[in-house]
Amino acid sequence: MAAGCTQSAERPASDFREADGRAAAQRWVSEEFTPSTLSRDQQLAEMEWFIKAAAPYRGMQINVVSETITTHEYESRQLAKAFTEITGIRIKHDLIQEGDVVEKLQTQIQGDQNIYDAYVNDSDLIGTHSRGDYVIPLSDYMAGEGKNVTSPTLDLDDFIGISFTTGPDKKIYQLPDQQFANLYWFRYDWFTDPEIKKQFRDAYGYDLGVPVNWAAYEDIADFFTNKVNGNGTIDGTKVYGHMDYGRKDPSLGWRFTDAWLSMAGNGDAGSPNGLPVDEWGIRVENCRPVGSSVTRGGDVNGPASVYALTKYVDWLKKYAPKEAAGMNFSESGPVPAQGHIAQQVFWYTSFTADMTKPGLPVVNSDGTPKWRIAPSPHGAYWKEGNKLGYQDAGAWTLLRNTPQDRRAAAWLYAQFVTSKTVSLKKSIAGLTFIRDSDIRSDYFAENSADYGGLIEFYGSPAREQWTPTGTNVPDYPRLAQLWWQNVATAVTGETTAQQSMDNLAKQQDDILSRLERRGGDCAPKLNPERDAQFWYDQPGAPAPKLADERGKPATLDYDELIAQWKAGN
Repeated sequence: MAAGCTQSAERPASDFREADGRAAAQRWVSEEFTPSTLSRDQQLAEMEWFIKAAAPYRGMQINVVSETITTHEYESRQLAKAFTEITGIRIKHDLIQEGDVVEKLQTQIQGDQNIYDAYVNDSDLIGTHSRGDYVIPLSDYMAGEGKNVTSPTLDLDDFIGISFTTGPDKKIYQLPDQQFANLYWFRYDWFTDPEIKKQFRDAYGYDLGVPVNWAAYEDIADFFTNKVNGNGTIDGTKVYGHMDYGRKDPSLGWRFTDAWLSMAGNGDAGSPNGLPVDEWGIRVENCRPVGSSVTRGGDVNGPASVYALTKYVDWLKKYAPKEAAGMNFSESGPVPAQGHIAQQVFWYTSFTADMTKPGLPVVNSDGTPKWRIAPSPHGAYWKEGNKLGYQDAGAWTLLRNTPQDRRAAAWLYAQFVTSKTVSLKKSIAGLTFIRDSDIRSDYFAENSADYGGLIEFYGSPAREQWTPTGTNVPDYPRLAQLWWQNVATAVTGETTAQQSMDNLAKQQDDILSRLERRGGDCAPKLNPERDAQFWYDQPGAPAPKLADERGKPATLDYDELIAQWKAGN
């Protein structure tokens, strides 16, 4: 109580008046927060609740942080200002690189000092957060300490990623703020060109279309890079059938932990992350990770994972522009917009906003895209029910070592930037949907043609096969950094794909072993090592090497695919 009184006494006096907040709310609702899934009266009623709930915290400056993407730029530039004018709580919303967000988070946890009052960090950390005692589970907070500052219109059931932020104990640990998927991207105008279609069928014996599997993707990559119009050119410009990146950089790790192995077919079927072996190749029994290596029942260095790495390296070297091998995530992202890439197997929808700007080579004169997005093709080891792709879900997280009043004020801001009053406009600005009601809004129904299939994807059940890293990963920051270091040596040829994955599996198990010694609920408990054949003989993952890792190529007509999505299939 003494600490609380001290904090209140130190708070700067505020000359904010509720009448000013109401006037600001009316102005923002009229001029900025439109369209909305709420009526104007509903928006103003929601803002009235924020005005009243903020009363004890007026005059405070709250510090929050997120990574630098278009959605968070909108929050920092517009929504922080709106929140301050409407509530009287000042917000400093910092934008830094994703890796720096995690570093600040770890520093605050380990140093027991309050650097930021709330963090937007990836839900990939759910397995880490739920095993620690430094995060306040939002389920507990909303029912207890934060009950009076939890909006009655929050509507958790409307958040499409709430399952991603739920721990093994069924508690919600984070509130989704933005969400995007990696999908297959392709030049629809080229794929539907009659002459190009004829050339492809003559060369490969089947129709050019959305590749269902990696065999077809590989054929299409070869066709555009080497064979279209006899020399790999369209309208006199050299084109490429694949785009990727390969620089030794932390972002190279995301390229793999963001579900590349599951797309190849490693791990087990089961939503959302494969049971008992997930898309990282970690086996879990009764919530406890028991091993990454095949000899412990994991699948990090199994045939499916080695196949995944092999294909990545082969395609990068054979079918992508030469400079791609020296690029990182940020540098490679804008390349397809330059107009010389035919398809990309692993494309983040966070780039959608930047791919729809007028005047780009990939945008028609009427503003509609020349490209489309579709489900990513799967590899030879993939089985029905396996995870098919990744969704990134940046989510608000509250730490225990944040002072109680600062935590409450930050929680109000987190709810404000995800509220129904502002979420549709934020979705239009950043195209990183968090609410089902926004996806199904009249605005996106009327303008879906502008987004190349993105709205149809998010409105279909297909999106449920795209999930973030799950609860099997007990220490995301420490384990994730192993990936880019081991993948990089395969890109440079210092190690074979098998050696790289063997090294990764061993290093992951070493960290799991150290976490096991630390103990705790759902802590790792490594299986004893056994002959790999023992595990190959068991049902499910890890699977033995296939005699045919190519299979029969298959494609699907894009318009038929969209019809299936619209029908709910």
